[in-house]
Amino acid sequence: MKRILAGLILCCLSGLAHAADRPNVLFIAVDDLNHWLTHLERNPQARTPNFDRLARRGVTFTNAHCAVPACEPSRCALMSGKRPWVSGCYKNGDKWKNHQADGEGLSAQFLKAGYHVAGAGKIYHSMQHYDNEWSEYMSNDGLKLDGPGVDKMDGYHADVTHPELKDKDLLDWHSVDYCIQRITKPQDQPFFVACGLYKPHLPFVVPRKYYDAFPLESIQLPPHIENDLADIPPAGVRMAGPNGDHAKFLKSGRWKAAIQSYLATCTYTDMNLGRLLDALEASPNNDNTIICLWSDHGWSLGEKEHWRKFALWEETTRTVMIWSVPGLTQPGTRCNRSVDLMCIYPTLCELTGIPKPDYVSGHSIVPLLRDPQHSWDIPAITTHGRGNHSVKTEAYRYIRYANGDEELYDVAADPYEWKNIADRPENTDIKQQFGNWLPSKEVPTPKRNKAK
Repeated sequence: MKRILAGLILCCLSGLAHAADRPNVLFIAVDDLNHWLTHLERNPQARTPNFDRLARRGVTFTNAHCAVPACEPSRCALMSGKRPWVSGCYKNGDKWKNHQADGEGLSAQFLKAGYHVAGAGKIYHSMQHYDNEWSEYMSNDGLKLDGPGVDKMDGYHADVTHPELKDKDLLDWHSVDYCIQRITKPQDQPFFVACGLYKPHLPFVVPRKYYDAFPLESIQLPPHIENDLADIPPAGVRMAGPNGDHAKFLKSGRWKAAIQSYLATCTYTDMNLGRLLDALEASPNNDNTIICLWSDHGWSLGEKEHWRKFALWEETTRTVMIWSVPGLTQPGTRCNRSVDLMCIYPTLCELTGIPKPDYVSGHSIVPLLRDPQHSWDIPAITTHGRGNHSVKTEAYRYIRYANGDEELYDVAADPYEWKNIADRPENTDIKQQFGNWLPSKEVPTPKRNKAK
């Protein structure tokens, strides 16, 4: 720990440290993981001992949010340092490589700084990447994302099981193996190892032992109220899409089965995280390795009559973010300040003494890593499609849609955002203050080729 603290001081203050003196980085991305972790206490059914173990090692951000509630643009924003209204990558299908140049990515900065940069699994959309930004990237040749013969709707809309599925049948197992080899061996240069875990992304398919840990008869539905969309403006109702997945689950009666499958898949991911932590802690690199774990966005399972991501409420914008920085973070601490994933790029640059490119937006959270109670007046901003934004603080969430529709929630008193108070006259000033954080200019939505 003394070594990394000395290295941080030297890197950050003088900028003259050799690459070998810089800390390693284990960069863990998890797909579609909401805040159903045991230590976050959002869902009492969650069983995530290894996420909790990592939280005990450093700082958990309990009010962290995505830049975009969709895989492709969320990852593009984080890895490029550019918000969607700057890059133009707003939604899935916007093809992130059209909005981020080769050499702009976070990994490229570490490569230029003399790091050995290795990646595995889903860091950008799918396993796409720029070869020039990595020393090496794991191939998925011969590997199945979800295992052999897997039905795409297992445990979700249909009652399909795969009793012979093994832990090693899923791609995530092999991504973790690949990363373990690279974080445990002695090296003469620091490493930046990015481990992208697909689960709990659909399909919710993992070995049956993980489902067995959550008997269907014990499953609880998430807190919800009837007619939750009654006070939501038309733009919000369209985004919720209550006649889609939610209507299907109400008709099929599989709401609890879907929750069981999600919990099981999260527990599989927790197992793989434990394998990474076991390997690092047994290695000579443990005391000189920063861990940054994040999920690309949240996931809704019926709250506000909505499923999946693709919305601007708490369950969809909320992400998991845990940092462990030896010599800087205090074990087992929490930070309730509002932050978003745009903080990751500048924070890692500051921690490792790497220059931050001018195009990178977002704010370094090093002051919060050092002191989670440090003053902080910057909200978390989430965008879903051009003109649709959420501004989140510790006290409120404000949503403004492209057509001018608004929502406002007093989240301190209403954590599940059941009461929209945007139409109350006394809240006019609050809405205006939040609106000042939103962009005055946004690049156009990219054109897409129409299907023939």
